[in-house]
Amino acid sequence: MKINVVTIFPEVVESILEMGMLGVGSRHGVVEYRVVNPREFTQDTHRSVDDEPYGGGPGMVMMAAPLVEAVEHIAPAPKSPVILMSPAGRPYDQRTAARLATEAELTFLCGRYKGVDERVRELVVTDEVSVGDYVLSGGELPACAVIESVVRLLDGVLGDRESGDTDSFTPVRNGLLDCAWYTRPPEYRGLKVPDTLLSGHHARIEEWRQQSSLERTKTFRPDLLDCPGAGK
Repeated sequence: MKINVVTIFPEVVESILEMGMLGVGSRHGVVEYRVVNPREFTQDTHRSVDDEPYGGGPGMVMMAAPLVEAVEHIAPAPKSPVILMSPAGRPYDQRTAARLATEAELTFLCGRYKGVDERVRELVVTDEVSVGDYVLSGGELPACAVIESVVRLLDGVLGDRESGDTDSFTPVRNGLLDCAWYTRPPEYRGLKVPDTLLSGHHARIEEWRQQSSLERTKTFRPDLLDCPGAGK
């Protein structure tokens, strides 16, 4: 997979893409990253990428030309997603991550300031994604969060693929939260590992995990139980 990122802070994105599973994916040749700075496509001596909004008002707006020309320079494959990180975007979830993981190429646009010139959407953006109903100063961290959620789904990234298949929101967990997990020692500060997990009885252990998943979802994310097929 190819992943392109357009950002005025390439050093931030590049440092994150070297970490953890993101770095593993690159070193194993599973994913290729390309980070492009839209300042390279400016025409003034200050390399300006923002300006005051027409009509007045607070804040600055990212100009269309540097962002559009950065995407055109990348020349993503036809019909490959060009994703703007935006509070106006579709709420991001694991199903979207799984869908994006089937693509051969992804391009992410990281906005800043008040937002981007609307013509960027009209000319190059194919998708908009939001990581939550809150506002950050830029799209770099949200883009990296989306990229990691996608890359960890690619074959050859996780050392144990089954571990990823049993995460929260996956079909194995029926779209619910993951179960509770324990490791050594069997007792810590008076708190014991459930006897079922020490029994060696695989069917009972899996039954316990499914029940734990349901109980944790009821406690922490009851809204997930309203989703079609949840808990079934």
